[in-house]
Amino acid sequence: MSTLHFDFDRVIDRRHTGSEKWDRYAGRDIIPLWVADMDFRSPPAVIEALHERVEHGIFGYTHPPAELVEAVQASLLADYDWAVEAEWIVWLPGLVCGLNVLSLAVGEPGDQVITFIPVYPPFMSAPGLTGRTLVKVPLKLEDDRWQMDLPGLELAITPRTRLLLLCSPHNPVGRSWSREELAAIAQVAKRHNLIIGSDDIHAGLVLDEDKRHIPIATLSPETARRTITLLAPSKTYNIPGLGCSFAVISDPGLRRAFRSAKGRIVPHVNTLGYTAALAAYRHGEEWRQQLLDYLRGNRDLLTTEINSMPGLTMTHVEATYLAWIDARGTGIEDPAAFFEEAGVGLSDGADFGAPGFVRLNFGCSRTLLLEALGRMRQALSQDVSSRSKIVR
Repeated sequence: MSTLHFDFDRVIDRRHTGSEKWDRYAGRDIIPLWVADMDFRSPPAVIEALHERVEHGIFGYTHPPAELVEAVQASLLADYDWAVEAEWIVWLPGLVCGLNVLSLAVGEPGDQVITFIPVYPPFMSAPGLTGRTLVKVPLKLEDDRWQMDLPGLELAITPRTRLLLLCSPHNPVGRSWSREELAAIAQVAKRHNLIIGSDDIHAGLVLDEDKRHIPIATLSPETARRTITLLAPSKTYNIPGLGCSFAVISDPGLRRAFRSAKGRIVPHVNTLGYTAALAAYRHGEEWRQQLLDYLRGNRDLLTTEINSMPGLTMTHVEATYLAWIDARGTGIEDPAAFFEEAGVGLSDGADFGAPGFVRLNFGCSRTLLLEALGRMRQALSQDVSSRSKIVR
């Protein structure tokens, strides 16, 4: 039995802290539920470790501690039955940086990078920034579930396609891809000799208790050889501002290409990033389990409320703390602007390749979530009422 209780209901004032999430609406009565960081305090063990490191008082150049490498290896083995060698790990100051390095490391300028949309925006910007061409394949919504369009993927691949970017679990649609789905992707990659770049940053946030995250690299040695997996403790333990991520690359040649693409442009991870990551992996599991319970409650509340609002629908969120909401049924041209006017700041679906949708971050206190949902419902009701008056 757990002896610790972590208070996720506690409302913490993040104003005047340089918060990107909250400062976006500084001076306005808008609840920020957009960018993917949570409003919860990080695990106490992380905070304690940071205090201890700061008290030491010296912040020189730092290499990844051997203890951290061991903690990562232990975590990957315990969570995914994934035995990772220490030399497979390449440290990065952020996952977005990793996506760009990955795109640069595979193929040549003018080659193609393929991915499913809607997707986290850096998936769509990284190819262009590295001289590659982006190819987008829409996910399919079938039986109230977002699914990969594998025939569409096959048709979109050309002789210039070199890299397949996979978001797993998927941001923003909240899917935890099944073993069968991942195996199908691996077969496509094998047939077309593609490298797989898999962003697994939300791996620790699978909400459905009957599901388990499966890194695609664990399917087979052959799949592992063609895969670069990007991971970080940042989303799971709410430490994104500390900038500590890593890639797992088992193939020596692919790892050399990745390191070469990093060059001397990509900076080292900072001292406090390493410190927080070590504490999170070593001592954060009980906190994570209670977080998942809280997020499940928020998700279930949100699903019921959103699907009862006029013109809105959302599918079941299997993983992440992000809800992908279809607002096309409202007839509102710009739903993100509409809800912002109503006092709720959401991410615009257009940024993910899907206008008419919005993304809502439910990694917040239930009190705040209820207030936001109330504002959304009231705004929609007023909109429906005003439209009916015009019709009459």
